[in-house]
Amino acid sequence: MPNVRVVPNVKPGFLAPQLPAEAPQHPEDWSVILKDVRDKIMPGLTNWQSPNFLAFFPAGVTYPSILGEIFSAAFNAPAFNWLCSPVCTEMETVVLDQLAKSLGLPEEFLSSGEGGGVIQGSASEAIVVAMVAARERSVNSLLAKEGLLPVSPDDSEEIILKREDRTMEIRSKLVALGSSQSHSSTQKAAMVLGVRYRTIQVGHDTGCALTAEQLSAAVAKYESQGLVPFYVTATIGTTSTCAVDDLAGITEYKRSHEMLWVHIDAAYAGAALICPELRGQCQAQYLKHVDSFDVNMHKWLLVNFDASCMYVRRRADLIDALSISPSYLLNPAGLSGLVKDYRDWQIPLGRRFRSLKIWFVLRSYGIQGMQDMVREHIRIGEVFGELCRSQRAREAGIVVVAGPVFALNVFRILPQPVAGNAEVPSVTPVANDFTNQVYEAINDKGDIYLTHSLIDGIDCIRVVGANPNTQEKYLRRAFDIIVETTEEIRGANHAIGTNGHLINGTEALTPA
Repeated sequence: MPNVRVVPNVKPGFLAPQLPAEAPQHPEDWSVILKDVRDKIMPGLTNWQSPNFLAFFPAGVTYPSILGEIFSAAFNAPAFNWLCSPVCTEMETVVLDQLAKSLGLPEEFLSSGEGGGVIQGSASEAIVVAMVAARERSVNSLLAKEGLLPVSPDDSEEIILKREDRTMEIRSKLVALGSSQSHSSTQKAAMVLGVRYRTIQVGHDTGCALTAEQLSAAVAKYESQGLVPFYVTATIGTTSTCAVDDLAGITEYKRSHEMLWVHIDAAYAGAALICPELRGQCQAQYLKHVDSFDVNMHKWLLVNFDASCMYVRRRADLIDALSISPSYLLNPAGLSGLVKDYRDWQIPLGRRFRSLKIWFVLRSYGIQGMQDMVREHIRIGEVFGELCRSQRAREAGIVVVAGPVFALNVFRILPQPVAGNAEVPSVTPVANDFTNQVYEAINDKGDIYLTHSLIDGIDCIRVVGANPNTQEKYLRRAFDIIVETTEEIRGANHAIGTNGHLINGTEALTPA
């Protein structure tokens, strides 16, 4: 696997010419199908499990997880309510409570209280669900203040229509918030719900983290415009730099704005909560004040996609927003109120037995095994960070932008070496262009795979080694590839003159 190209060397449209235009009329032998998997499918796969895959955030997979997926497929239970397969529902409740305790999440998120956990398909899906619940909670709160709630079976048609019209008026004024470093899924969720979305700009002055002051200013601004801010995504581990938003300040601000739903997107870095010594860095002590929290076990906790674990402080908020019960879904167990019907906690009706693979992984590795893996990845990330600050890195023009944090390092590459303790020049188009040239050349080679990020106008390269196959030697090799490619690109651009300009006429940064 380490010697296999990470990104396949194929062009768009490569597959169709290799396959028949129509499905076969008669059964084919499995050996023929398997040969096509090897010859036609596998060459088009990006090798996410390669230790040289250092892009995005990881998508780990392990044998216990695969086995759990196989069992789930064999049982094939679309468990939309308890009766469809009682063990599917009850296993999900048990393992999510176990996970919550292992991550040190507040007891407010446990099923024994008013909260609980549910497995969603992705962190993006969890945000949609949270935003739906936030929308309905805000609308119903405002309707209640106007005397249009609660609903009565004896309500006249006039009252019903008035309530409906007012509901639509309120929805038209709702605005969801996220920082400029929030994942794009928050904006997409707002698009799906048909509500406004506004971005709160954050930058290096706050470590790329959203602060309570920025949130407060944004809420006041939109309220002054007659809008109703009802939801905000705060993040533990932003995509670009793994920044942690100001949860202390945001949750304190929420005390005076109870109807503002605070969702914590901890899709990747939330896995670090498995290690008690990292919980302070994640500001875990403030999670008891938020409305919902989500972490993807399919990123950094050894479970294959999909296994996004969402927790809510009040499960009634989800059920009130998403519960529809036609007669064909009713059964005595559900009507008794003694069981959970997870269809009311999600967008789709059907759902897979995903808790089984989580159970397999928790038992096969134990919490200590997960802790050991996370700690090792963080150690390796720190080694890579030291390399990025070394004399060799400065000679290559490598400048650290963020990290190491949660195994992520972010850097830019200047067109010329960084001399001594000289001040690093500010961003210019030439510096951005050079970084992108190196980035694209590395990915074109295919030996390692990296991703790009844009932070405060600075083009950057991200490196995160956190899949189950990551080892220190692969990160050291990646650093060598980055330096060697930088030297090749700089040589191809000829040389930088004493006036700080490239010999070929492209303007370069003036040395500090």
